[in-house]
Amino acid sequence: MHSINSLFDLGGSKAPAICAEMSGNHQGNLESALKFVRLAKKYGADYLKFQVYTPDTITFKSDLPDFRVEANNEWSKFSTLYDLYNKAYTPWDWVAALFEEAKSIGIQAFASPFDLKAVKFLEGLGCPVYKIASPEITDHNLIRECAKTRKPIILSTGLASSKDLDEAVSIIKSEVAPFLILKCVSAYPTEVSDINVSTMKWLKTKYNCNVGLSDHTIGSDAAFAASALGASLIEKHFKMPGDESSVDSSFSMELSDLPAFKKSINCIYSAIGKPTLELPDSAKISFSGRRSLYVVEKVIKGEIFTNANVRSIRPCYGLHPKHLPNILGKKAKEDIEPGSRLEWNLIDDQIN
Repeated sequence: MHSINSLFDLGGSKAPAICAEMSGNHQGNLESALKFVRLAKKYGADYLKFQVYTPDTITFKSDLPDFRVEANNEWSKFSTLYDLYNKAYTPWDWVAALFEEAKSIGIQAFASPFDLKAVKFLEGLGCPVYKIASPEITDHNLIRECAKTRKPIILSTGLASSKDLDEAVSIIKSEVAPFLILKCVSAYPTEVSDINVSTMKWLKTKYNCNVGLSDHTIGSDAAFAASALGASLIEKHFKMPGDESSVDSSFSMELSDLPAFKKSINCIYSAIGKPTLELPDSAKISFSGRRSLYVVEKVIKGEIFTNANVRSIRPCYGLHPKHLPNILGKKAKEDIEPGSRLEWNLIDDQIN
């Protein structure tokens, strides 16, 4: 099991943890949201994340052009930002119930707050980690308020420049809070060719922190690549099996697919291992398949060794094949039967 602290332990070594993001995939009612929590636990999520805002804390109710949803947007069926967030947000009394349900069944939950009031609310629920969503990377007041709690912070890079990250990290460090950075692209869905997971290595080196992926691609490939490149955390939007109505359902993975997803990620992590040529026990049985020198035709005492009567073949119990050039032309000390291992005590004028 992944502890919260292990996510931020730079010296730690574990398979990537999986965070199931519910976002707006609660199907518009509390019972479905509670079922989401239970299924996330059942199917093996390590963490569960919610978003905490209201339409009035995240935008302004207006029909002016600035507040309308763009036509080429995943959510273009909503005319305004306010309409979208009014559909997507999780009522705060639900959030409290979801945290309580998660605690009762033993899955660790945390949240993305979108304003200072949300931070205060989540502090009251004992939220153990704060995620700064991609669009909030420039909200220094929000980042500072989260950092002041001294609880770990997860930063998402979806809309961040290098300068944005520098400033956010500086604020977090000034409050001595642990942090982790997730590579992200704020496109819904994200094309796999746009995700650039190799950026994680640069982020880890530059900011000296653990890294991961906030994955909005469809499918598993990006998450698998991130796992191979050292991700500590994979965050992905999930939905209830068969959900086609929730606002984020079109780019979310079904919770029922989580066990296979997690198993593959754990296998990838296991395959990476450590830099070594040491043979594992499973391979030692094959060691005999290496070549060595054997007598393949009957050799009489005093007869010369040639390519016809000595060959490099499997298995490996005779002399090392590297000695063949020095043995050719030497004489046998005694009669040798075909199939015998060639050994130094059978060779006249031994070469050491």
